[in-house]
Amino acid sequence: MAMSKPQQGDPAGFLDLVGPDLSACVFARLQDPADLARAAAVSRPWRRFVEGNGFLKKVCVRKFPELAVLTAAVEVRRSPGPGGGGAVDASAAAQAEHRIYSHLYGALVAAGPPADCILHCIGASSTDNFPDETIDNTLEPQDRVNNRFSYWSSAGQDDPDVPETLTYRLASDICVVDEIRIQPFKAFFQIGHPIYSSKMVRFRMGHCKLPRPSESFITDDDDNQAVIADENYIWTYTSPEFLMLQENKLQTFKLPRPALCIGGVVKIELLGRVQKQATDDRYYICVCHAQVVGRSLSPVFMVNINDSAGYSILKHLPEAKNLSVEELMQDSASDSQEWKDALASYRETGHLATALLNVLHEGPAHPAQDAPHFPHGAALLQEIQAMQGDADLMQQLQVDAQLLYLLQDGVLQLQDEDGLQAMEEDDDADGGGVSDNDPFA
Repeated sequence: MAMSKPQQGDPAGFLDLVGPDLSACVFARLQDPADLARAAAVSRPWRRFVEGNGFLKKVCVRKFPELAVLTAAVEVRRSPGPGGGGAVDASAAAQAEHRIYSHLYGALVAAGPPADCILHCIGASSTDNFPDETIDNTLEPQDRVNNRFSYWSSAGQDDPDVPETLTYRLASDICVVDEIRIQPFKAFFQIGHPIYSSKMVRFRMGHCKLPRPSESFITDDDDNQAVIADENYIWTYTSPEFLMLQENKLQTFKLPRPALCIGGVVKIELLGRVQKQATDDRYYICVCHAQVVGRSLSPVFMVNINDSAGYSILKHLPEAKNLSVEELMQDSASDSQEWKDALASYRETGHLATALLNVLHEGPAHPAQDAPHFPHGAALLQEIQAMQGDADLMQQLQVDAQLLYLLQDGVLQLQDEDGLQAMEEDDDADGGGVSDNDPFA
């Protein structure tokens, strides 16, 4: 029997005319998700063809290869779905995956305010002097804190080619990273004011295979070496090498393209040494400040990394876009179990920075005079204290959050020029002495 000829102008007939294989080759050449969205809107057969072949996911993976580790994508809704969460047919699953990657791509390419995404330190490959020169000092934006020099220093080496690494935990398990900034340390207290930079720098991103508590920064050198060992990590992105200048400034290393950090761990590799210390004739690398600049995609997107090979499940929580602090910190009896599990995971991983941003975003809704009381932040900070067990951390977060809150509402004013100049003069006067604990002195 002769096959009926598709009617002229019938878009659905195109798929029947050229066949599924050739149609897939044609659709695969569409490089822009917007083109795929328009193609899916032509007709129901075209939409089913686009969704069923996962073209949108393939486009996302081409632009962000780190997404290749995601083996599944699921939607997490707050209300329990009909049918008690039974099996989902292939068509519905394909529609959901297409929808998730559509939202994900929008989040990946959205223009948003960049921020320093570092949450805390994991560890350094070596440290010259605990506790004065630990990696924790690199989180301070100044090179002096409380009249003491603030920096991380490597151990000394006779070989200038010995590398060093600094490993950090980001504020979210899924972040878009645009650039990394590093400031080498200038030893003002040494003759000639040497700068202990590295020759080159490279960056890796991925996730840690160790349980989260054992990943925390450890001051014991043997334990620290065990934690940061490469076999404990899966790296899904490695940058090219960048030249580091031997200059006392915050140097920006912009990645060739925005990189997706799935797993929330960034390792800074400092390759090669350029500066010897005069007192022992050994090479050192010192860093006073580091930033990983980008955007967090949580809590709307979360990742469950479920095995040692690094294959992961992407979770999309569309209703979490406007999540309030109260909803973040507690579950409702009417919430679905999947929603509760996702929020529990979000809280357990300690995404403090993202949680605080959610608090701060509520600022305009409250009168400025109420800002110092920080009503919603109090419960959050108590929860943070319970998670971290660190009173100093809670106090610092309280101060930082209140300052940001006040600045957001325009309550605080910047110092005038005379005041700033006086502060700088005081700072210069304080810098004349050298601490007895400075090993370089």
